[in-house]
Amino acid sequence: MNIVYVNGNEVEFNEDERAYHIIKKLNLKDIIVCKIDNVLSDLNTPLKAGNKIEFLTFEDDEGKKVFWHSSAHILGYALMELYPDAKLSNGPPIEEGFYYDFLIDKKISEDDYSAIEKKALEIIKRAENFSKAVESKEQLLERYKNNKYKTYYIEKGVEKESSIYTVGSFVDFCLGPHISNSKLIKAFKIINHGGSYFLGDSENDSLQRIRAISFPNKKQMKEYLTFKEEAKKRDHRKLGVAQNMFFFNDLAPGSCFFLPDGAHIYNKLMEFLRTEYLKRGYEEVITPNLYSTKLWEISGHLQNYKENMFVLNVDGQESALKPMNCPGHCVMFSHTDRSYRELPWRIADFGVLHRNELSGTLSGLTRVRRFQQDDAHIFCRRDQIFDEVKGCLDFVETVYSVFNFTFELLLSTRPEKFLGEIEEWDDAEENLKKAITASGHNYKINEGDGAFYGPKIDIILKDALHRKIQCATVQLDFQLPQRFGLKYRDEEGKHATPVMVHRAILGSLERMMAIIIESYGKVLPFWLSPRQIIIISIGVNDYAEEIKQELPSYKIKILDDNSSVNKKVLKASNMGYNIIMVIGNKEKENKTVTIRNLKNTTMSLEEFKDLCGKMNEMKKELEYFFE
Repeated sequence: MNIVYVNGNEVEFNEDERAYHIIKKLNLKDIIVCKIDNVLSDLNTPLKAGNKIEFLTFEDDEGKKVFWHSSAHILGYALMELYPDAKLSNGPPIEEGFYYDFLIDKKISEDDYSAIEKKALEIIKRAENFSKAVESKEQLLERYKNNKYKTYYIEKGVEKESSIYTVGSFVDFCLGPHISNSKLIKAFKIINHGGSYFLGDSENDSLQRIRAISFPNKKQMKEYLTFKEEAKKRDHRKLGVAQNMFFFNDLAPGSCFFLPDGAHIYNKLMEFLRTEYLKRGYEEVITPNLYSTKLWEISGHLQNYKENMFVLNVDGQESALKPMNCPGHCVMFSHTDRSYRELPWRIADFGVLHRNELSGTLSGLTRVRRFQQDDAHIFCRRDQIFDEVKGCLDFVETVYSVFNFTFELLLSTRPEKFLGEIEEWDDAEENLKKAITASGHNYKINEGDGAFYGPKIDIILKDALHRKIQCATVQLDFQLPQRFGLKYRDEEGKHATPVMVHRAILGSLERMMAIIIESYGKVLPFWLSPRQIIIISIGVNDYAEEIKQELPSYKIKILDDNSSVNKKVLKASNMGYNIIMVIGNKEKENKTVTIRNLKNTTMSLEEFKDLCGKMNEMKKELEYFFE
């Protein structure tokens, strides 16, 4: 009897059966691909006794990537049928859909979308199977001898042999896996097009890129397009300019100019974290921006990260602006003798960072060259890893819950190439698992995806638009403390090397600000908002000024133009104010205020001051107090 295990349950199979036979036996629906012994595999993969099988749908992140990767092949297929002389480069899945880079003489425009989509849908309707074959490196080079882009990937990535995938008459050099048949794709749409450089290097050929998206049913496509329309309205780049929060200028590419309202939000985020730092035993430090490249040689960044750094010549010495804080914090740890009694030592740093991002990748606040992080490093003993990681996860939950963000956890484990002893890694990974479980969360294993210097937990945030974004991370580091020779005296007076925990909650303040703006739209949370209260005065400007004086800690504007009250209310609403107050002679006489956007609720000025205090302290909105 041959047995495989599906979600831990035994399933019998015959020797000649494959993964898709199990789907039929178990009457599973909407399966796209599978994992066999934790390896992503085609459904046509032969089975062996004892295999552990996990079936994936489009709802699984890995299933989605395979679906979009296969859709990229359909896009490449359509391009080759329409433009036979095209030279295809690569077509990967991305966070939202997929793209294909290619070289043709014709300049693609939006006018071409319809023909390309029509051809792709025509291919899909043919119900073509995706089939895998293996060819030697020589055969692959011969197949693609007229395509220098594919030849490059083969030369760089193939030792002896590799796989190709065929769908209809289209053959592509690819590792796979793929969906079983093109008919699984029910909706296909081009999103945009643009230019790209081969390998992302401006010194290489200029290519064209078409980005598209696909779904296993038409309803999902309709929902996606509705979502994109809403996201377009909330685009932080548009709202930031429209609401006078920030702007960019070509005189400083990738570096944001924060206007007063934007600076208010930025500083409030830091203030929020500083309050939490005091509660959680973090000490804030300030470190230099410019270091000799000797520091980056010690840390290894100069060897592995130099192209992303701004390297300068200062007084005849090579220096670099810091792209991260960790090496400077190592210098700070080594500044004095340390005892085990001082550990854990938690230090936080809002230092300005610079990374030399390619100009073509810069995008609003989400991809910049100058930014700040809520960066922190914890130096601890090995027996403290569990408590420190658990504390970091609690910190994440506290902060994200304020913004109503949910999150999921990915545990990235030991890669093939790693620093240190296996026993150390096993112990560290076990501590991370226990900390996640103790914090009350589930997690997925990202097998072998840890950095070579330690395992990590990636925290994937889900925002109000249901997008998944990685901002927070908890990374163990066995390497940097060794590279910098960091030591502390243990209980026996002997020197020991600390473990370093890299930790960020919001991540880049710029990127988090973009996420918050796009999640909330024009009206930001009251405690964070630069537009908290607007007073619509009906001939009582003196009372409006009195209210403003009574609330000196809040951002208040008095609106007293000659338009009607309704027009003023509409204007205030469009400006994104949290509280729209209307006052006239009645309110002045009774020392009350009327809140228009709370069903014209009237309360005393003292009650209103108390309400604002609670909203600010509890980080809650009006509705919370009047449910």
